[in-house]
Amino acid sequence: MRQAPELLLPAGSLDKMHAAFDFGADAVYAGQPRYSLRVRNNDFSTLQALQEGIDGAHARGKQFFVASNIFAHNAKLKTYLRDMAPVIAMKPDALIMADPGLIMMVRDKWPDVPVHLSVQANAVNWADVKFWHRMGLTRVILSRELSLDEIEEIRQQCPEMELEVFVHGALCIAYSGRCLLSGYFNHRDSNQGTCTNSCRWDYKVQNAEEDASGDFNVIPLQFHKALAEAEQRPFSSLHQQPRHPLADQAYLIEEAERPGQLMPIMEDEHGTYIMNSKDLRAVEHIERLVKIGVDSLKVEGRTKSLYYAARTAQVYRQAIDDAVAGRPFNIDLLGQLQGLANRGYTDGFYQRHHTQAHQNYMRGASEANRSQYIGDVLSVENGWARVQVKNRFAVGDSLEVIHPQGNCDITLTRMLSDQGAEIQVAPGSGHIVRIALDPSLDRALLARYL
Repeated sequence: MRQAPELLLPAGSLDKMHAAFDFGADAVYAGQPRYSLRVRNNDFSTLQALQEGIDGAHARGKQFFVASNIFAHNAKLKTYLRDMAPVIAMKPDALIMADPGLIMMVRDKWPDVPVHLSVQANAVNWADVKFWHRMGLTRVILSRELSLDEIEEIRQQCPEMELEVFVHGALCIAYSGRCLLSGYFNHRDSNQGTCTNSCRWDYKVQNAEEDASGDFNVIPLQFHKALAEAEQRPFSSLHQQPRHPLADQAYLIEEAERPGQLMPIMEDEHGTYIMNSKDLRAVEHIERLVKIGVDSLKVEGRTKSLYYAARTAQVYRQAIDDAVAGRPFNIDLLGQLQGLANRGYTDGFYQRHHTQAHQNYMRGASEANRSQYIGDVLSVENGWARVQVKNRFAVGDSLEVIHPQGNCDITLTRMLSDQGAEIQVAPGSGHIVRIALDPSLDRALLARYL
């Protein structure tokens, strides 16, 4: 039997940490706001909360990694070792770090503390990995920009180092953490933990032309007209060209909250870079990653919901267990992930060029498995579950009950208000309703099939 890699989930809060463990995670990661890349929406903002997380994970026989992965400016060097001392005393299983100077300081003061190289350091080749092994690190989180073949070569060249890769979550439109948009717009730097995801804001595109002085001026927008004309040409003539006929046109973009501030952009054959990236979903590649011998498979999303933590842990746990046991990939797992909030999915750089011969994973998931998160089961008493509603659902809906002991499907035939009155519809977030449910399914999550 193959060796099972660690399944590593984000812990944005204690509840999410325990949900991740309940549904199959082996380890979680969290960070102190001042020194990690999650200043916002971070429930581990106090030493007490961090201690509870580390102790809670260890009580369950699980691991807890602390992210300390900013690139520090001089001001933070003055306080870093002092602030990290109580964290080290809590005995986290490793620190996740990126800044070489901070790594040096930690290695000098606490040489026995395991350090994992953050993805922010952009390790993209086996020489990088060997360098960090020589510096005393125990694990390298490889750059998201690597293909499966490149990861396999690194594994073969560096058998002495633990390797970790991302398999699910948001993708940065730059090399991880190297984007300047957030700092430019809001003076909140991505590699200081305050990224405002400026690449995902609402932008409008204006047509432009460059004058003799090199300035860009707005001209009447003809993009859609030109695109329509281009697409009227014969199919073969479009695809004989290496680039779209509009790719060399200059455009100006206008962000919704900054009317009148027009910024020039250009496209090349790969796209327009500051626009929204799809989310990473690589569950179909778990079997290959297990065969390669990757040590840890990581899910991104410390600011996501408890449902996200539970669902991704459950799906990737099954994918890992199937791969280790030699079972074929279950395509239904794609449909289960489709119910999570996402910006569309991509497998990132793992498969450089999809061909017609490649398995059609992108659209092959059963549409019947598409679902929407609708609520949390707070308790079950006398056969009736109190449900905290997250999204609208109604009597007659087909529901999926998601539970660590296994999922099951039910058809909702009756529903009560929290006061006991018969109702037909749970209107939406903020309401509490009651539905009939087996007592063994206490603390379950609910999804509605679409």
